Amino acid sequence: MKYLLVLGVVLFGIWLWRHNRAVAARERESDRKATAKPVLRQPPSVPTQMVACTQCGLHLPLADAVTGQNGHYCTDAHRRAHEA
Repeated sequence: MKYLLVLGVVLFGIWLWRHNRAVAARERESDRKATAKPVLRQPPSVPTQMVACTQCGLHLPLADAVTGQNGHYCTDAHRRAHEA
């Protein structure tokens, strides 16, 4: 009978130890998630105007386009070829 009591106490101790480890692991995981900084992609504040190259039709931002007499071009070589 005393062996059953000792076995019960040992099993209860093992269960209690494993239960406390699981609770501590969950708390560490929730702390890690709470301190993690979310990565948010912010949209550009001003939309970029897109233009098409008069020579080949490639769309590119207006800031990157080469402006010629007949429109916008993707490169200076296309501007020279189209205006020649």
